[in-house]
This record gives sequence, structure tokens and C-alpha cells, in this order.
Amino acid sequence: MSLSKWDDFPLHQTAEFIANVATSDRNFYDRYYFNCLDVEQEFFAIFGLGQYPNLGTTDAFVDVRLGEKQYIVRMSQPLVERSDISVGPFSIEVIEPLEVLRVVIEPGDYPVSMDLTFTGRTRAIEEPRQYLRSKGRVVFDTQRLAQCGDWKGTITIDGKTFTVNSGIGSRDRSWGVRPVGEPEPAGIREGVLTLPGMWNYFPMQFDDHTIYYICHEGPDGIRHLVQADRVWADPTREVEELGHAEWNHSFQPGTRLITHSTISFPEAGITIECEPLVTNWVSIGTGYGIDQDWRHGMYQGETLVVQGLTLDVEEIRGIAQYGIVDHGARFTYDGNVGYGLLEHGFFGAFPQVGLNDAYGMIPANEG
Repeated sequence: MSLSKWDDFPLHQTAEFIANVATSDRNFYDRYYFNCLDVEQEFFAIFGLGQYPNLGTTDAFVDVRLGEKQYIVRMSQPLVERSDISVGPFSIEVIEPLEVLRVVIEPGDYPVSMDLTFTGRTRAIEEPRQYLRSKGRVVFDTQRLAQCGDWKGTITIDGKTFTVNSGIGSRDRSWGVRPVGEPEPAGIREGVLTLPGMWNYFPMQFDDHTIYYICHEGPDGIRHLVQADRVWADPTREVEELGHAEWNHSFQPGTRLITHSTISFPEAGITIECEPLVTNWVSIGTGYGIDQDWRHGMYQGETLVVQGLTLDVEEIRGIAQYGIVDHGARFTYDGNVGYGLLEHGFFGAFPQVGLNDAYGMIPANEG
């Protein structure tokens, strides 16, 4: 049956039921992403939930870096009702749209549970639309909103409960087309990376404003997606475009891991020093593409599946650095000190930093 609870609200964008999205592309998705950095308690939590209407699935995860371990809970089930933004013990409550959201993971036989509420410190904004073709096929066509804010509540990690009073984080909502589910036959795209080159995503939260920096730069130097905006907490102030961004990254030799970044916006006269504090190797165990048995949207069976994982950082970092890496980070410029997400990925060759082949590492004399 296609009729769902959302059909009783004036939300329709096409002649289809809400359950049936406008495109038949298997890779259509609709998801939430959150992160929470607790600087004093030194943990960095990443969590999210996605729906995949054309794959008939929905899944969620939480991944917490604490000490030298990563604690993960992941769950999946068939998608039945799109108005239900929960998967088993994981649920999202939109208390005030674009302002306040609550995320709960009920306790169970797994290493993380939580009850955290996010309140936006600055307004939610539109991010640039991402559109990429690969040998004729649209592989990315996504729209996102983003917001920085604060977290309060409790989180239990490996049996220890933390009270969160000053959690700092960002969130995004994204929807559209990107690779999800079981791997497809590559055909003419055999060996072609979906998102080649460098990916930078740095939402930075300061006392009275947020800065958003995005750069997807290909190995040929072409920038496919860029953002450089300053958003003030004062709602009467306009979003400020900062102009062209310049990056300089330092790396841990023999890895693809950023140890420090300088991001400059010459037209705005701003130079930001970026210091990773807590690294979360989010590409392992959560569905972001490296694991062959658990990817976002992958069918895991006809009933709810919930799995708990505890991973040693030293055992996963070697392979995880080839995917997305998320750091809880400190940002400073002109007397402003802020915190947020320093997300990077270097996919395949990227000669601009000394990565000259798909599997290479930064040479010792680079960075």
C-alpha cells in the first residue's frame, strides 16, 4: 500500500503518494546526520538515520570515539512508513523544525545509548546543490541544509554515563541521489571513483556566528562544489559570502590524515587555523562505504537488525583513512575561538598534496 500518514498533510510535490519519490533511481535517499563534540569529556559522537524509498530500507547508526576505542550501534529494517523517523531503538523527534531536535537511543545489549537534544545557535541554511555525472550517469544530485548548535542530555558509552551540558555540534539534512545500497555492476565506470579528489567540509561554530567551508576539488584542480559563508546568530544580519577559499593542509607523514589546516578567505581578510582534537574513523562500521556487509541502504533482512561493535582505533585507521574522516576540531581567527567538524577525504590520486596514485600515502617530506 502506498498511502501513508504523510499523505494527510499538504506536502506533495508530484502526483505520486509521498511514499513514492519523484525519481525511480535506486539511489534516492533522505537522511539526517549529527555530530556532538564534548571538549571537556573528550568524546566525539556521530550519528544519523536514513530512508531509501526505492530500496525499501531504512537504517541508523551511532559511532562514538572515546579514548582508543570506537563504540558503534547500527540498525536496519524494511521501510514501511516514511513519517516514522525511527529504526528500532533509534528515534528522532523534530521538536521545533529548523531549531530543536531530540535524538534517542534506548538502552540495550550494545555499547551506546543516549538522550540528546540539539538547539540551533545559528539559523539553518541551504548548502550548495551537489551535482556530478560519471560517464553519462548522474551519481550525485543532492540538496542539503546545515546548522550549528548545542547539545544537552545524557549519553552512556561502554557502561559509563556522561551528562552533556556543553556539547558542540552540527547537523545536516540531505536528500536526493548518491550511491547507496548494495554495490552495482561497474560496467563502463570500472575503476572510476564516484567522488575523486579532495573533500573538505568544515562547519565551525563561534560565540556569535558560524562559518561554513566546503570544497570538493578534483585531481585536475577543478572545484565541483564550494561554499564559504558566515552566518550570524543575530537573525537580522544577512548571510555573508566570504568569497574564494584557499586551503593549506599538513599531514601525518605516511598517511592521508590531516594534522592541521589553514583556511583563508582573502576577499574577506580572514585566515582560520584548524586543529583536530578527536578523530572519528566514521568510514568503518557505520555504512559509509568501506564495509562490504553494511552500507547505507543495504538490505539486512525482513526484520529489525541491531548490532553493537567495539573497535580498536589502531586496528581500523589504516583502511579507514581512505574514506571520510571526521575530526572534532578547534578553529581560531582574529581572537575568535570556536569548535566544530573538520571532515576530510582524499579519494584516489590528488597530486596537489603529493598523493600521486589511488593508494598512496603522503610522503615524509610533504605537508
